[in-house]
Amino acid sequence: MAGLRNPGPFGADPTALPVDPGTLARIATPLPGPIGATPDTAPQAPQAAQPLNDPDIEALNLGDVARKAAYSLKKAHPSLTFTSGRRDKSQQASAMASNVVNSRNWIEETYVPSVLRTRCQDWVDRHPEKKTQAEIAEGLLAVFESASDSELSKLSKHLSGEAFDVQPVTANADAIKKTIRALEGLDKFLDKEGGLVRWHAQF
Repeated sequence: MAGLRNPGPFGADPTALPVDPGTLARIATPLPGPIGATPDTAPQAPQAAQPLNDPDIEALNLGDVARKAAYSLKKAHPSLTFTSGRRDKSQQASAMASNVVNSRNWIEETYVPSVLRTRCQDWVDRHPEKKTQAEIAEGLLAVFESASDSELSKLSKHLSGEAFDVQPVTANADAIKKTIRALEGLDKFLDKEGGLVRWHAQF
């Protein structure tokens, strides 16, 4: 019919009635997504494994095998306290001296036979007048200073970072010892050294 125009999109005709503002969306409508997928519940990318960074264990300065074992032990028994890890020659002499103060034969009764063990025990036997930890440590350190790296490594695994000590406890002791004995790479576990209560694990 004459005078008719082709219809256009709703609202495009200037003669058409205005749209009620109440029918317009106030915010843009998002594209549809999976049911229930909101910013809070959308799938998250898997998180990377947390690094091993326990400051108490890292402070022990252990070798790789002993370090991993320490983390495994701490994971199984979080309340445990590590008392010793890698030692330099001065620290080793002081640690040994602290036990010699209580037992003059402690070195001979604790360490496996070796040239250096004999030298250390001989020094103690030849110096009965040295009674304090500081005096004994000084003498043992002098023995260490004349020893080779091979001789030192045969005396104590602490010197190479392949051993750690744990504070002995009475609560749950059997379960803790069982865990220690099952640690990967364990070479020896002692719960007594020279008649004194010590929990020592070496790898």
